[in-house]
Amino acid sequence: MSLSAPPSPPFPPPAPPVSATAGLHELVVGGARSGKSAYAEGQALAWQGQAPGRRVVVVATAEARDDEMRARIARHRAVRPADWQVVEEPLELAGALARHAAPDVCLVVDCLTLWLTNLLFTGRAAAQAEAGEAVDCPLFRGQMDALLAALPTLPGRILLVSNEVGWGIVPMGASTRLFTDEQGRLNQWVAQACDAATLVAAGCPVALKRPV
Repeated sequence: MSLSAPPSPPFPPPAPPVSATAGLHELVVGGARSGKSAYAEGQALAWQGQAPGRRVVVVATAEARDDEMRARIARHRAVRPADWQVVEEPLELAGALARHAAPDVCLVVDCLTLWLTNLLFTGRAAAQAEAGEAVDCPLFRGQMDALLAALPTLPGRILLVSNEVGWGIVPMGASTRLFTDEQGRLNQWVAQACDAATLVAAGCPVALKRPV
């Protein structure tokens, strides 16, 4: 078996021009416990306080499938401001963003990594990788394409939290190699579609890309 996951389609074409009504969109990446979620939430809180009437909506992609995940979700909820709305969407992220995006709304997506995992295992992608087959999953590709097409058109502030997983060893399992490859590609594509990108390491944000 090859040491790399089955190949994905080529890098997508350049994102369409940003709409005149689109807002500031930022990718926030970092490792586990790097402080990336705290940074994104701090940015959202600061944005909300800059003008009256602004709202924050957290788009949570996690599914509470076991006690550990339920506890993690509860901890996140406990530290968020009480007036923030929480929307749970494990799969159809582009649709959720389109429904809730508005000029006076900051959307915090936490996180793209769990969303990617949900797509890989809900659809056929992970099973195809484990079987040594070419990855051809309509759910996976359709939702990825929908997100990348929607981002440049959405109004308001959007902060998308994601994990940087490509700095470790190459995983042994086919599905975990697929995940690592697709996570890296997803981060690249979302960074291209966003106005800004920030790396958070040891709680310290480092600007990777800033609006021109």
